Amino acid sequence: MHVVLIIAFFLGVVVGPGVWVRTVMARYSRPAKRYRISGGELARELLDGLDLQDVVTEQTERGDHYDPRARAVRLSSDNFAGRSLTAITVAAHEVGHAIQHARGFRPLIWRTRLVVWVQPIEKLGAGLLMTAPFLAAIVRSPGIGLLTFVGGLATLGTATAVHALTLPTEFDASFGRALPLLHRRGVLHPGDERGARRILTAAALTYVAASLSSLLNIARWWAIIRR
Repeated sequence: MHVVLIIAFFLGVVVGPGVWVRTVMARYSRPAKRYRISGGELARELLDGLDLQDVVTEQTERGDHYDPRARAVRLSSDNFAGRSLTAITVAAHEVGHAIQHARGFRPLIWRTRLVVWVQPIEKLGAGLLMTAPFLAAIVRSPGIGLLTFVGGLATLGTATAVHALTLPTEFDASFGRALPLLHRRGVLHPGDERGARRILTAAALTYVAASLSSLLNIARWWAIIRR
């Protein structure tokens, strides 16, 4: 019974945030044509109104994000072309990051450096987890597999920790920048603010939720090693 509760707690902590984020985004993506303009068009309007014409808006298949190196607000196809509450709110969140960058928001600068530093480490961790079972089988020493597993755990755990540490940057983009901007521009329809707040919270948690989900690989490979 205790084992079941521990597993349920682990899954809730690791999988729960990602499920909640996807549920919120999907819920407010309907109706699909709630607003007069798309997320991509709104992002362009907001940026131009802030004299940030040098920031480009692009459609991407790599998830909604702001790229400070390319000075680009990138939105998924659904949010770039969509006119739902989710589309325009996510667009405003990414514009919030562009505002942070333009104003020299130090936490964003630190976050950018940390993410660049962590990306290769995260890939290394995934590689270590994948090779752990094979090394254990070839060397026939559980110590080798365990060492590789611990290395993978450390690197993937580092990535998750970094994303958690950058949460203040995400919440500032949502509630310090995007929401006030939506208010000033009178973008939201009456009654939509509550939904927008939920979407902005989900947008702020996106990276952490994705990182937590990647930790499921650790449990999977641990089960393989112990066989």
